[in-house]
Amino acid sequence: MRFAAIADVHGNHLALEAVLADIRAQHVERIVNLGDSFSGPLEAGLTADLLLPLDALSVCGNHDRALIDRPFDQMGDWEKPSYPQLSQMQLDWIRALPFSAVLNDEVYLCHATPKDDNSYWMETLSSEGIFHLKPRAEIEALAEGLDFPLLLCGHSHIARAVQLSDGRLIVNPGSVGCPGFDYDVPVYHKAEAGTPFASYAILEKTALGWQPSFRQVRYDNVSMANLARRHGMTDWVSALSSGWIE
Repeated sequence: MRFAAIADVHGNHLALEAVLADIRAQHVERIVNLGDSFSGPLEAGLTADLLLPLDALSVCGNHDRALIDRPFDQMGDWEKPSYPQLSQMQLDWIRALPFSAVLNDEVYLCHATPKDDNSYWMETLSSEGIFHLKPRAEIEALAEGLDFPLLLCGHSHIARAVQLSDGRLIVNPGSVGCPGFDYDVPVYHKAEAGTPFASYAILEKTALGWQPSFRQVRYDNVSMANLARRHGMTDWVSALSSGWIE
């Protein structure tokens, strides 16, 4: 069994195009999508045009939920540019997304954690806002009761794999379309991939267990940074240009 996992496209249709081309070049046919597909100052509608026909097994992210669970005037600055670009059919597709899903009875999918779509599974924040790996016991506590050898999540935008003490593997494929962000809850912090590339992962079941292969794909990130600049979102400009938040 071999498939690709994508997450956190955030309306970056050029990054998604490049990732889908790379997936085809790796002769992978099955794709799962871990959510947060559209929100941001980029091209939500064009992203939906690419994503929906894939018939990928998809789950709902916190930013997907924010497009459908509140009035427009209460949406955040990532949703307000993207919501008007989406058709009623595309919004209905988001409404139908499950919180979590299971692939072939052995791969668990969620956006952030099994309990919450807006918290980090493998990362934590120090009181100084430093973004780092959680202790394994805390990661394992969130995996309690999930009897699957492979667990997938997104949300942090950082590609990472953690093997639990019982051999289960948690994988975050990184972000296809948004390689960095800053946020002030619960304290100010930055997540930075360190490159502007589009990230995803290929997962393969081998005789020794699940093998993740993390892939970074170059694309025309400058055009996307310029689009974010036209929307006045300087943090996006920085992330899309370099993978860092300046």
